[in-house]
Parts: sequence; structure tokens; C-alpha cells
Amino acid sequence: MTEIVNRVANSSIATINLEEGYPKEDRIIFDLKPFLFQELILKEKDFRAALKELFWDEYSNKWVAITCTADAIIPNWAFMLVATYLENVAKGYVIGDLKDLENFISEDFISKIDFEVFENRPVVIKGCSDFPIPMYAYGRLISLVQKHAKSIMYGEPCSTVPLYKKPKG
Repeated sequence: MTEIVNRVANSSIATINLEEGYPKEDRIIFDLKPFLFQELILKEKDFRAALKELFWDEYSNKWVAITCTADAIIPNWAFMLVATYLENVAKGYVIGDLKDLENFISEDFISKIDFEVFENRPVVIKGCSDFPIPMYAYGRLISLVQKHAKSIMYGEPCSTVPLYKKPKG
């Protein structure tokens, strides 16, 4: 009887699993709407006083999207002022919606990957995950890994879809 050899495990294929290490802390919205007078006007003095009184620890170790859900014209500095309070409290923040926040989280996470380890190697980008990884993350990942990889596939090492193969020469 011949021995069964796991060729995938013994190959030089590198697997990237975005789910591993991807930030899973809570994502929340900081909405400026409750700070507006009649949900229309931002009164600077009242706004500043309210922010000073706010219990900021509820944003501790969370990803925060700073936005305003009211149909009001809010000056840019108001969003930026909120950011100054979140700087040393939140895990991270963006001025924008939850989709902007998720894209920021993806960018932050992917920027920490050492792509040199994929130099001239076949790479599989793992496709199945229990945690929702945004499409932005996959697009950003492919743009960075393609500069190094010999080839790129998507899926599982035993069943992949080829995406890219480095031209010879």
C-alpha cells in the first residue's frame, strides 16, 4: 500500500487568511444629531460643553464612525473636535459612515502584513470566513500581494480559482 502524501501541506504555497487577526472589536457610530439644536443647528458653545461632559469610556477599545444622521449642515471642525476626544480612547475612528470605517480597518490591518514573505511564491487568498470581510479588503490585498507573488489563487488550497500568474522574464 502506498503512503498518502499531503502535497498541499508540503508545497511552497503561502496562504493568506484575512480572518486571522482581522480586528473584531465593536464598530459603533458617534452621531452628532443629538447635539444639534432642533436637529438642525450646531451651537458651538453648547456643543463644546456637551462633549466635555460626555462619558468617553463607552468608546474605549471600539472602532468609531463619526457622522451626522440629521439633514443638517455641520461644519467640518465639529467632526474633527469629536475626533480629538476619541484619539486616546477608541481603537480607531473615521469621519464617515460604517462602510468608511470598515475600509479604514481593512487598510490598517492589511498595511501591517509583510508582503516580502510572498516573494516569488504561489499565494492562496483564503475565501471562506465566519467573519464578514469587506470586498475593499480583498481588493487592497490583491493590489499589494501581486507585486510579490509568483501566482495568486482564491479559495482553499485544495480547491482554488486562479487569479494571477507573473509573466516569465
